[in-house]
Amino acid sequence: MTEPTLEILDLSKNFVVHGPFGGKAGVTRAVDHVSFRIDKGEIFGLAGESGSGKSTIARMIMGLTEPSSGDILISGENLTGIDRRHHHGAAQMVFQNPGSSLNPRRTVGQSVSVPLEVAGMSRADRRSRIDDLLEMVQLPKNFAERYPHELSGGQKQRVAIARALAAKPKLVVLDEPTSALDVSVQARVIDLLVDLGQELDLTYLFISHDLSLMRNFADRVAVLYLGQIVETGSTSEVFEHPKHDYTRLLLASVPVISAAEEAMRPHIPMIDGEIPTAEQLLALHRGDAEQTK
Repeated sequence: MTEPTLEILDLSKNFVVHGPFGGKAGVTRAVDHVSFRIDKGEIFGLAGESGSGKSTIARMIMGLTEPSSGDILISGENLTGIDRRHHHGAAQMVFQNPGSSLNPRRTVGQSVSVPLEVAGMSRADRRSRIDDLLEMVQLPKNFAERYPHELSGGQKQRVAIARALAAKPKLVVLDEPTSALDVSVQARVIDLLVDLGQELDLTYLFISHDLSLMRNFADRVAVLYLGQIVETGSTSEVFEHPKHDYTRLLLASVPVISAAEEAMRPHIPMIDGEIPTAEQLLALHRGDAEQTK
């Protein structure tokens, strides 16, 4: 078996909850003993609702948040607890909102140049590399002189992708990369990511709550619920034969536009009305388990 690009081992993150007067009121476990691996060239989808722990995992991978316990290995090297400034090329991230992830006072060229400067590339080589990166994301070279406010949402996200690819990372973390874009623009950005992945042999961690998008993009999927992975498998396996009640609930919540798609959706009684609480869903799961005894 080949060495995975990313391996997450028993990863947890706890946050202290403060009371109204600033004292410690308790601890919330945002990520609860999560483990998974992503092989080279694979697109791995991490699905779940807001608050499930997806973005916390992404921030720990990027070194923006320190894990409470567990390990993060990229190409076999454990990056937990070390200075990520010396491993800037290991992983790069494309954030949810391209407008807020780009410095409004920097031109496109200056933003894309940042990781190249950190890598010690000369000015002439940076200029050439920026041109190549803009061409990769299907933007004209003269966009290097533009500022973010002069770009559309889709163009800003293409710039963010170019910046992420500048340091030739081993892993690209995509944290809801199309959720702030119009549907038609989403499709074009996803097509671009697919083409770049094949051309550059990229490895993606694709984080999203949009299961319809994930179904057409990811090779494998892990479903995250209350900080825990409740189901993992190939995309076709998870979508066509979901094993966990929460996965079935998510799939039943996906909007459909045809009778054929409706026939493929899992049907569970609780889908009518609001999404159940954690206690209700766990009670449902316990009820199914009792019936199978």
